[in-house]
Amino acid sequence: MSRRPAQFSFPTYPVSDFRVHWGANEGDPIGGANDVVAGDNYRLEREARPRQLAIWDGPSGTEVADGSDMGQPGDRVLLEVCHSLMAPGGTLVELLILTVTGEADTARVFLPLAPVEPRGEYELVASEAESAPKRLADIASVSFIAGTRLTLANGRQVPVEELRAGERLLTRDHGPREIRWIGQQVQRATGALAPILIREGTLNVANDLRLFPHHRLFIWQRDDTIGAGRSEVLIKATHLVNGSTVLREEGGFIESYQILFDAHEIIYAEGVAVESLLVTPQTRAALPGNLEVAQSDADRML
Repeated sequence: MSRRPAQFSFPTYPVSDFRVHWGANEGDPIGGANDVVAGDNYRLEREARPRQLAIWDGPSGTEVADGSDMGQPGDRVLLEVCHSLMAPGGTLVELLILTVTGEADTARVFLPLAPVEPRGEYELVASEAESAPKRLADIASVSFIAGTRLTLANGRQVPVEELRAGERLLTRDHGPREIRWIGQQVQRATGALAPILIREGTLNVANDLRLFPHHRLFIWQRDDTIGAGRSEVLIKATHLVNGSTVLREEGGFIESYQILFDAHEIIYAEGVAVESLLVTPQTRAALPGNLEVAQSDADRML
């Protein structure tokens, strides 16, 4: 059986869980750009529960990965459109519509970029296919939150917002490496972008460290206590949440920075080893169009 390691995993819902409660398409589920009408009001089913859609870069494009709750490993995954809806409190909520296609079945799911609650109605404001890859890249790309200190080649620790392209950071595997590009963005810290707080002292972190859920830390284990089959692994921050020393923070806005090298690297944030930006088809949309980079190797993912 071929191995399909998950590169990303997102909380999704079947589109049937989100239907028009009032409007032109009353009773219809949220769909593609040609299936919806602006002004329709949607409501999430009370019994709706998110299910993880795990994906990887297969030989023919994005596919369902091993361990996914949605679809079957090897099913094709297509990103269709980004819908913008007005939430009951007046905030904007975006949903990505994805199609999962297998040999015997095709299903649509939606990925909310902010929490969607069963109570209240969500009014569809706009739909845009062109922005969908960039919005997916926003939640798939690893970024460092402003204030996070990264280790320079000379050992000095500098807040990420003070770094510039061309400066050299210390990498675990290749020593000093030059930063090729730095991206900056400000986003709402909700849903898939709600950061994970690792408290000072946990995992030898020098100060409180905040990472996005998909950001991976380099872990060395003397005994294979997590069943990875090897001593060195990259583990997503979201998998470390324990409710006490590693917590999920929700709310507000955060400024973050993407750090890109010529290759995927392990660098040091607040004294612990974490990854730099991993270039995949899902994250490439976050990069400038004129920046030519090779796709990264993600073989050490867990």
